Amino acid sequence: MEAVKHDAEDRMDKALVALDREFGKLRTGRASTSLVDGVKADYYGTPTAISQISSVATPDSRTITIQPWDKGAFGPIEKALLKADLGLNPMNDGKIIRISIPPLTEERRKDLVKVSKKYGEEAKVAIRNIRRDANDALKKLEKDKVHSEDDIKKAQEVIQKVTDSFIAKVDQKCLAKEKEIMEI
Repeated sequence: MEAVKHDAEDRMDKALVALDREFGKLRTGRASTSLVDGVKADYYGTPTAISQISSVATPDSRTITIQPWDKGAFGPIEKALLKADLGLNPMNDGKIIRISIPPLTEERRKDLVKVSKKYGEEAKVAIRNIRRDANDALKKLEKDKVHSEDDIKKAQEVIQKVTDSFIAKVDQKCLAKEKEIMEI
């Protein structure tokens, strides 16, 4: 039963990490290198993460700079950034690619809040699915007569408490992200 609980907690932790990763991709009014983390450029025929073929930095809160280590990577990186549909325009001066992050409009902020809530809801669904899997594993233990019905009920209550705490963490992360997005 302890193994079932630990497995559920580990998987719920991973759901929170995935939520953080999704939130990192959401564009707020602030520049962040995580905006370009998922972008892959066609580098000599191989899709390669931009961070592996260049140095990515944020010199100020409204700019991302990408400095490729190879001059031949400028074109593929620019194409990949445009194709990624981030709503950002890269500017290439031959030495460095600059991406200016424009301030968000009120309407765009509200859209981003909706997207962040959707990500939060997906994380909650994932956590509830993990709870269901854990409860199914506990019921199997009861069916196999490994543990008594009372022990299984107690274990299910523990799993529910763990689930509630992770759902609360998701809610906190969503509120913090919403506050960050709406901040001017």
